[in-house]
Amino acid sequence: KYYTQNFRSTASAFHAIVAKLSGVELGHEKATDEQAKLLFSEGNTTLLQIDEATSFRDEVSIGKYLARTGGLKDQLLGTTIFNESKISQWLSWTDINIRFTSEALLNHLTGKATEGTLDFKAANGSIRASMKFLNTQLKDKKTLVGENITIADVYLATHLVRLFQLLIEAGFRKGIANVVAWFTNITSSDAFKANFGSIKLAARPMKPFVKAASKDQKDKGGKKGNKNDNKGGKGDKKQNKDGKKGQGKDFEEEKITGIPDDAEFADPIYGKYKGIFKNATWGKVVTRFPPEPSGFLHIGHIKASMLNYHYSKIYNGKMILRFDDTNPSKEKIEFVENIKKDLKTVGITPWKTTYTSDYFDQLQDQMRKFIEMGMAYADDTPGDQMKEERDAGIESKNKGKTPKETIEIFEKMLEGKAEGWCIRANLNMQDKSKCLRDPVMYRCNTTPHHKTKTKYKAYPTYDFACPIVDALEGVTNCLRTIEYRERDPLYHLIQEKLGFKQIEIFEYAKLQLKSTLMSKRKLQWFVDEGKVEGWYDPRFPTVQGLMRRGLTVQTLKEFMLDIGASIKTTRMEWDKLWAFNKQIIDKDCKRYFTVLTDSSVKVSILNGPETPEGKTVKYHFNNPDLGEKTRILTNSVFIEREDVADLKVGDKFALKDWGMVYIKTVEEVDGKLKLAVELNFDDTKFGKKIKKATFVASDPLLHVPVTIYEFGHLITKDNLKEEDNVEDFVNENSKIKSTGYAEKDIANAKEGDLIQIERRGYFYVDKDLESHKEIVLHFIPDGKTKNMSAISSKIDNKVLTKGEGDIAKGANRAEEAKLKEGDDGEPKKLSKKEQKKLAKKLAKKQKKAEHKAAEGDTKE
Repeated sequence: KYYTQNFRSTASAFHAIVAKLSGVELGHEKATDEQAKLLFSEGNTTLLQIDEATSFRDEVSIGKYLARTGGLKDQLLGTTIFNESKISQWLSWTDINIRFTSEALLNHLTGKATEGTLDFKAANGSIRASMKFLNTQLKDKKTLVGENITIADVYLATHLVRLFQLLIEAGFRKGIANVVAWFTNITSSDAFKANFGSIKLAARPMKPFVKAASKDQKDKGGKKGNKNDNKGGKGDKKQNKDGKKGQGKDFEEEKITGIPDDAEFADPIYGKYKGIFKNATWGKVVTRFPPEPSGFLHIGHIKASMLNYHYSKIYNGKMILRFDDTNPSKEKIEFVENIKKDLKTVGITPWKTTYTSDYFDQLQDQMRKFIEMGMAYADDTPGDQMKEERDAGIESKNKGKTPKETIEIFEKMLEGKAEGWCIRANLNMQDKSKCLRDPVMYRCNTTPHHKTKTKYKAYPTYDFACPIVDALEGVTNCLRTIEYRERDPLYHLIQEKLGFKQIEIFEYAKLQLKSTLMSKRKLQWFVDEGKVEGWYDPRFPTVQGLMRRGLTVQTLKEFMLDIGASIKTTRMEWDKLWAFNKQIIDKDCKRYFTVLTDSSVKVSILNGPETPEGKTVKYHFNNPDLGEKTRILTNSVFIEREDVADLKVGDKFALKDWGMVYIKTVEEVDGKLKLAVELNFDDTKFGKKIKKATFVASDPLLHVPVTIYEFGHLITKDNLKEEDNVEDFVNENSKIKSTGYAEKDIANAKEGDLIQIERRGYFYVDKDLESHKEIVLHFIPDGKTKNMSAISSKIDNKVLTKGEGDIAKGANRAEEAKLKEGDDGEPKKLSKKEQKKLAKKLAKKQKKAEHKAAEGDTKE
């Protein structure tokens, strides 16, 4: 049964076309309220119910299932493994580059755009850049993969229909003739016409929907001219270059801003984001990344640094690295050096490096000026009392101090002779935004500074220093997370009062990931308690930790740019990031066979080569550029137990890339399985039902021992609040060690390499044989909730990608095993429903114990 919330959705059309091409009957039913609620929570619109236990909700998964069950399975899904892989790549490309961006554009065109919708200019630029790329890929081709229409063609074409109808005008279509020819060919089929009819292409682009202004807004605009609106006001009286009235100075400036049509980008990906700044001038953009040197950079800082750096480069501009070193109590030179190192690691080369401390003398002068204007006063209210008064809107007893009195106290603060005093902005203590109720601008601190030592005894706060130093350094675009939105008026007020040019603020959402600590204080606790190796631990979200986890710089860049413009704050799952990573690393990963020690099965090949032989194989089936290696074939090998667990004498299975074997004997000694088999090269029926096993020579001289680490989340809660005690949510099983045997050629792997263990997953080489006398591998998640094959991992993939799972609060498979034990400690077979029930019960019990512990109750 096929359910949908919207019968005219793109997803529904895609499924209907695939079903028609496959010859599958697909009856539509409207989703129930309960189904619709579930779909909406997952961002889906459709549901395919196969039976009581099986259903598909993901758009692509439904399409693949319909294709697989029909008569054109091989054509739609690919006739070879290579084509299947290419189809998957195009499906992913469509999701990343077309689907989500086109949804944003259509929301703008139909008036459904919200505050969190991607900016229209940015989305439009991104789509057009993607279309140009697609045009190069379709040169001399009628389909995306192979000679026939595949599911990739159908998926991409359905997501382009409305764009061709509404946005992609005739002029632009001339430059993408290959795409137009392909699109016309795909959509001319009966299956497409049954859903869309005859598709009429747009002559000119439809303009974004603009809500009508209220009467009050119109009146205000007519009198003063709204600075955020190029319509109305004084600007209407002026004329543009064409002699037409209406837009005035703002319109003329827009004509000379932006990016030239013939601009050459330093990175091709920049073309997708060229409309990101609304009032930027080519070659003149200056941004700044202002980290506090009080810890290592984590993934949240990386988003900030990459947006500042790459957005400036899009406009042929510059980025300043400025250390916001205004709090000597937290800052160390060690952190300064590590931040520089981390930025270099992720490919960021700042135009110049500065320090807020370089401007301390100028900031003191600006504070004197600010005080003389009556904009600040000296206050010695204790911190706790100040907070209570701010919350209650009560003015400080010192608010009435004169500028002369305040200047005298300020000078004593600078000399270190006014302990307990600070300078506060003289604003409004009834302001709706509590952060604007007379915030602190300067404070005393006699701790030696990492750079200026003991020269200064009082320091400006970020609120006061940032807008001034931004202006002094010529910053044109100030990137800030939306958490600062309430402080933006203060930023502009300080610049206005002190006579500096107003700097445009660009907002974006802070990056938040499930089950991930971003708090420097809480991360420091893990380091201090010895629960991690250090700030470079692979479980840490720091740059150095993420690199050792197998994330690439290219992944981080593309991911950050992809999500960067959004101002919608959400706690993201890790799956999209890891999926990005897999897409980038897959083609360059050499493949190897490995068998884990504790799950190994020794196999004697009765007619195998008595003297080891070498077989030349490619490192990567689809990438011959990686070269070839020699795989050792011998009459005694190890394979994984999970590959043959259900097989018996007389059954057969395939040794991958070698041949079919038939089982002659099976025995189990001390819990270890042993098989005797015979090779049969005449049997070449390697169907999907035939089990396939990777293998490694059992002779210690013919394999290499490896150590494998799998990592889970450090905490057992997907969103740790500020008030939460981190000690109560530590995942004690976040690092799982295994040992194994790998084929001999892995000895050539180098530290920092990314490889794939076939049928197990991707890995980062943390230590190599040459430098460390051992090979240590770190598992790299791929964004999927299921294992790559029948070989299971020891950390639940669902926990890694989603940040939570059925097993109690981020636990691993070792904990899952505990749920399956009977009263006598022996393994007990449970149904999935029973396992889930037990898991919930354990989670509830754990939570109850935590509450008791918090209340000081130590009873069982």
